[in-house]
Amino acid sequence: MSPKRTRGQNAGLTRQAILRAALALADREGLKALSMRRIGQELGVEAMSLYQHVGSKDALLDGLVEQVVTQAAPLLTEAPSWQQGLREYAHALLRALLAHPNVLPLVVSRPAITPGNLRLMEEGLRVLRAAGLPPDRALDMLYAVTGFVVGHVAVLAAGEVAGEVAGEVAGGAERAAPAMRDIPEPDLAETPLLAEATRARRAQPSSGTDRRFVFALEAMLRGFGSEPGASGEP
Repeated sequence: MSPKRTRGQNAGLTRQAILRAALALADREGLKALSMRRIGQELGVEAMSLYQHVGSKDALLDGLVEQVVTQAAPLLTEAPSWQQGLREYAHALLRALLAHPNVLPLVVSRPAITPGNLRLMEEGLRVLRAAGLPPDRALDMLYAVTGFVVGHVAVLAAGEVAGEVAGEVAGGAERAAPAMRDIPEPDLAETPLLAEATRARRAQPSSGTDRRFVFALEAMLRGFGSEPGASGEP
């Protein structure tokens, strides 16, 4: 831990540095560890100096959500097509949420209307609008994809497998969650169709990706492509 600096030595302190320290602390010790005093200790400054850059605890928590979302958002604007952009954004957001499972409750519960998040949404809407989609439908698409990814990770967390899945993310591939892909044989005795489907999935070679996530995402993108005015994927 760095020695605390006086008020006159805090010139290098920035909002981004505070949020990075807060995210690292949340990753290590959970949201309960977050306090201005503790973050100040991590940065070697007095807690009151943080308020010059992050106005309140609510602003800090919203900033943490922004930190996670911004790890995925650039892929939306840099892709060769809007479909590929949404696809890459969804997978990147999934990886980001799995990498920071302690922040998931904030992503689920807070709108996080920060200037940074609003700018990212504006850029996403610009890409979709250029593809011929009206802004209101484009916004629906952004919310739908984001909500789908957050909901998917929330299901993993509810099954107490988020940490295991996060540890299995490698090479850009999201591993399938064991609790979501396998049902014990004794539980299938009276459900023949479910048993047939489950056994068929077990027999499929592993692709290293969460098939259900990919299946649902691709179905969503195909549906978006049917919107009037939407240009097709090259």
